Amino acid sequence: MFEAFQIGPFIFWTHLVFLLIGLWLSAEFFFRLSQSAGLSLQNFKDNALWHFCAAVIGGRLFAVMEQYRIYLKPDEPFKIFKLHDGNFSFLGAAIGIALVLYVARGTSRTTFLQWLDVLLPATCFGLSFNWLGKFAAGLAYGTPTDFLWGVTYDGANVRFSVPVHPVQLYYALFYFFLTFILLIVRKHAKRAGAETLAGISCAAIATFILESFRGDFSIPVFATKLDFFVLFIVFVSLGIFILIEKMSQRLIVICEIGATTMCAAYLIARPWFPFEAFELRFSQLLAILALLAVVVYVTVHRKRHPHL
Repeated sequence: MFEAFQIGPFIFWTHLVFLLIGLWLSAEFFFRLSQSAGLSLQNFKDNALWHFCAAVIGGRLFAVMEQYRIYLKPDEPFKIFKLHDGNFSFLGAAIGIALVLYVARGTSRTTFLQWLDVLLPATCFGLSFNWLGKFAAGLAYGTPTDFLWGVTYDGANVRFSVPVHPVQLYYALFYFFLTFILLIVRKHAKRAGAETLAGISCAAIATFILESFRGDFSIPVFATKLDFFVLFIVFVSLGIFILIEKMSQRLIVICEIGATTMCAAYLIARPWFPFEAFELRFSQLLAILALLAVVVYVTVHRKRHPHL
């Protein structure tokens, strides 16, 4: 493990160093892609403080969720506010910035999907450095393996003393190559959303597969095949509902009440369905939700903005 290194009296956390490098390079990449796409950065500059705060809060919040066991210990109730420990989620920071971009676009003629098309490749590029830092620090380690490329960690935070999958390197290589794939898609894309749809689809599939090699603790989620079918129906119906523009206010309220009632009824009746549940990691569930949401959003966006 190479969790930290010291230069003089200063101690630097390896993951934090790689994270800062990734943030710097991905920010430069994001600005260059925005300029090449003809997107004005003025609104981004005007709300720079909001973007910074959203990145810090989102990055810290997602990191705490990933390692919630550490922060539930009663001996250190304020550990969540100790940002210098280096526990920070690059993906959470990107999501925070995306939320501010969505809210603070103001009167700009650009759509949120156009911003996502440039934010996603930059995020993938930064994530590759983030995962390299996790590999060096022994974070998000893998399950035991007999493969020749298995690595052995010597640290208290790793619960295996045998070689484990270097799942962090799997992720780093994947996001590095995905960045170049998205640039190729960007070059040949004719409609807005091509990069977002391709990137989220590839990332969701890869996350669902690679998370099965993770050996660290995570929030467990127990789901059945029927749950995924219901999720699919909910997102499809949501897309149809959004695409129907000529609806009276009364009909909209009725549809919302009906959808809410059906979801509530399913959640109540779910324990009585005789279906076998299987365990997922929380990140795998998020990957599925992100994929469904992006497919619906891109479809609706292209329907409403046929010129983009």
